[in-house]
Formats: sequence, C-alpha cells, structure tokens
Amino acid sequence: MLTTAVVVSAASVLPTGCATSSERSLTQPATFTPGRDAAVQSEIDKIVDSGVTGITATLTADGHTTTLTSGVGNRDTGEPMPENSQVRIGSITKSFTASILMQLNSEGRLYLDDPIDRYLPGLISGEGVDGRNITVRHILQHRSGLPEFSGDPRTDELKAAAEHRTMTPSEALAVALEYPAQFPPGAQYKYTNTNYLIGGILIETITGNSYADELTTRLLKPLGLNDTYLPAPGELGIRGPHPHGYENDNGVVTDASRIEPSIPWAAGAIVSTGADLNTFYLGLANGKVVESAQLVQMQQFTPNGDRRTGYGIGINVTDLPCGARLIGHTGAIPGYYTISAATTEGRAVSITFTQAPEAQPDIVTLLTYALCDH
Repeated sequence: MLTTAVVVSAASVLPTGCATSSERSLTQPATFTPGRDAAVQSEIDKIVDSGVTGITATLTADGHTTTLTSGVGNRDTGEPMPENSQVRIGSITKSFTASILMQLNSEGRLYLDDPIDRYLPGLISGEGVDGRNITVRHILQHRSGLPEFSGDPRTDELKAAAEHRTMTPSEALAVALEYPAQFPPGAQYKYTNTNYLIGGILIETITGNSYADELTTRLLKPLGLNDTYLPAPGELGIRGPHPHGYENDNGVVTDASRIEPSIPWAAGAIVSTGADLNTFYLGLANGKVVESAQLVQMQQFTPNGDRRTGYGIGINVTDLPCGARLIGHTGAIPGYYTISAATTEGRAVSITFTQAPEAQPDIVTLLTYALCDH
C-alpha cells in the first residue's frame, strides 16, 4: 500500500565504475570535498551491509551533481545500479501537487482558507466529514481529519497490479469516505494520503485539465525535468533504467517494482531521478517554482514535537544542527523509499533505498554530511 513515511522522522550524473554486492562507486567533482563524499558513502554502505538491497544518493552543490551508490540494482542477477536511475518517489509527489496548487493560489484561482466545498460542492461528505468545515489549508497541511484511503485492501497497489485493476480518483475518494473522520478539522496534524488525492481532484476541477497535463506544463517542462513523469493508469513498469525495488514479506524478500500507479496518483505515483528531484527542490527553495509569498506559506508549520521540524504545505521543513534549513519530503511506496531535500544555499540531496531497512538509520547525520560544511 502507499505508506505515509519513509525512514526519516524529521538520481542524475553517473558515477564512474559499477557497484556490485562487493564494491561501491564514487564520483568526485571538484566542488565536493572528498571527506564529505566519503562520509556519505560510508553511511550508505553501512545501511546496505545491514541488509538493504541497494541505495543511490545524488548530491548537488554549486551547480555540480555527483551520485554515490551501494549494493545492487537486481538481487537475482547482481546487476549494478543503472545509470541515471528512475525510481518511484511515492509521497514526494505531494510536493509537486502542492506546488501546482500554490501556483493556482498566486493566480487568484484558489484560496487556502476557503472551504473545500466551494470548489468541490457536496463531494467531501461522510461520517463526521463535511466539506463546508474543511479548508483547502487544512487539507494541504494534513489537518483536515479526513479518513485515510490507503490501507484499505482495495487500494493495495501490488494487488491491483496483479489483478490488472485500475482505480479512478473518485473511486479512491469513495473508499476513504466509507470511513469516519479521524478528528475535527484543524484539531491536529495527521499525515493522510486522502488529502493529496483531493489536491489532484482540485487541480483538475479548477483548471479543466488533467493532473498529468498540469504537472507537465507547470513543472516538468519549465524546470527541464526530462526524466520525471506520472505513469498512466495500467502502466505497471518504470520506463527508463531503474533498480528493482523489494519488499520483505514475512521474511521473504520479493520484487515489488511493478505496481498500479492510478491508486496513489497525485498523492504518490510520480517516477523521477535523484538529479531531477534535486533540480525541483532547489528551484522551489529559490523561488523558481512558486512566488515568494506562496513559498513563505508553504514553509509555515506547527512543530511536530520538535521545534526544528514540521510539515508545511506539501513539504517538510527541517533545521539541521549546522543551521541549514531544508525543504523537502520523504516518499515510501512498494520497493522504493526516498528522501529528498534542498537548501537555499544551492545544495540538495536525494537518497533512495530499494528496500526498507529493518532498523532506523541515522538520517539526520546522513543529511548533515550531505548538506553542511565540514
């Protein structure tokens, strides 16, 4: 199923050489200090040694990008991580969806404090659910209290792929609304995929165009994200070179690379690379994706127990110990677990695990190595 977080609470230029189960690869452009790259490499090697099939880490600084890899891209054949790997980015999709909605906000076509019922009259209704009392901001900040569609057996992407079954956004929303509200709107924060399913429906309703078309014309083409796309319903595979993704099913590691993308849709279906993700988040952090007023709103958050981190609008905001402020997101979907973030200083990192680690890695340390001066 589409999951709500990866291995963090808080791609790309190809490395020379190949990574196999017993060797690791490292490329070092002049702007990267060998110590920093070596530190990141050491950390991802440790995670692979703990049992993860493969990891790719894409780092960008001062306009230069390097990729580090560890492990293999295919457990059965031992093939290395492919060049410019495409991966499923899961919930990182939400940052793209939020960016489109904030562009619509800057155009005066969407107002964050309007009730969702203004734009989708009568659509958001159920037990304890009333679209007249839920604002657009509630939805985008995961404070709506809406029930979760992910987790229902009908929304299992792997099972749907095996059954050759697709799902429309309306059908997925109907599944969610069979369940009661989780809490009154605005009462608390709870990450819920249904919110960004509705975000995609909002985009299509307001623009009259498909989510995929708006994604392409507003974000992918302007930013030159040539290796990023939204798979069509029924498109189970990944188009370009990619590592296989794996799930541990009761102690048996199985290939989970092929899923039904119409289920996660605007909440989690995009395929991308580390390099494209770095470009996207650097553009967002530096005001090239949304207007400055909208970017400020996206970064406003209620701390989640830790003053240094919280969820704004479609992005996680995190202050590292070195003082760097990151904006980004995590994404978990069968087979792929990704962390991606950027700073306003021109640094970005995207890290993909092709299997969930059994123990929580020290992601803060990994991001600090990747993005802070040493």
